[in-house]
Amino acid sequence: MASQRDVRNKIASVKNIQKITRAMEMVAGARLRRAEQRIEALRPYAEGLRRMTRQAARAAGANAAQVPLLSEHESESNVALLLVTGDRGLAGGFNSQIIRAGARIASELAEQGRNTLWYASGRRGVSSVSFRGNELAGSYTGFADRPAYADARTIADDLIQAYIDGSLDRVEIVYNAYISPLTQRVTREALLPVAHAPFSAEQEGEGDPTQRGERPERPAPVDYEPGAEEILKRLVPDFVEISIYRALVESAAGFFGAQMTAMRSASDNAGEILTDLTLEMNRARQAEITQEIMEVVAGAEGLS
Repeated sequence: MASQRDVRNKIASVKNIQKITRAMEMVAGARLRRAEQRIEALRPYAEGLRRMTRQAARAAGANAAQVPLLSEHESESNVALLLVTGDRGLAGGFNSQIIRAGARIASELAEQGRNTLWYASGRRGVSSVSFRGNELAGSYTGFADRPAYADARTIADDLIQAYIDGSLDRVEIVYNAYISPLTQRVTREALLPVAHAPFSAEQEGEGDPTQRGERPERPAPVDYEPGAEEILKRLVPDFVEISIYRALVESAAGFFGAQMTAMRSASDNAGEILTDLTLEMNRARQAEITQEIMEVVAGAEGLS
């Protein structure tokens, strides 16, 4: 049985760890609330841009296929995977589930005879992809906790240019969509060509409005100047940028939620360990007292 000093040192160490995990939980909770506010402010803008893009594509009709980011390539030999992770850990399986999803998608693409080009946002994603022996075509770090729109634009510019140049035939993004502090859903979405991206009601899973008892969406009468096709050429890059920015913001909120949950669980586990160590110390104290009593009694008997 360990001595009281050893158990007391363990208790002190666990208490220090518990203080750290509680502080990290509080910090993550405060950052989570700010991230949730950013998501709430972003969603109406993203929805409005999605609606405008969809209506412009309908108005352009067959001419929409002439927009480079809407048209599909003849073959899909090279597929880019953009993995959105955090810059830090201590968030449970938040980062690892994105890495596993990316590896699974890459295996599926390899079975189809397609080559995977890796792009990663966040230090955890960059290091994990490199550790697995995969070469990164693009890495973006340093802003996972608080992404700015300029960060999304930087990523979008690289992907758009590669797609227009023909070095990429398809682009997909994998990120943790924020559901609640306890739940983050691994989400896989198509970015390019935009014709495959979820910018239509049907692709987003909204279904047929008439089946939900709602009136079908009717585009407002709009006169496009200089034309629907030209407007679409300007809207589509913005749609790609806002899609990436939304993924970054949702991932940031999901990270703080996962970290808050993980640190709360760690604090609770530390409390249970402290309870067990306290009982162990009491047993050790009792054993030492019993030993001292037995020694005193033995000494008294020896003197008599």
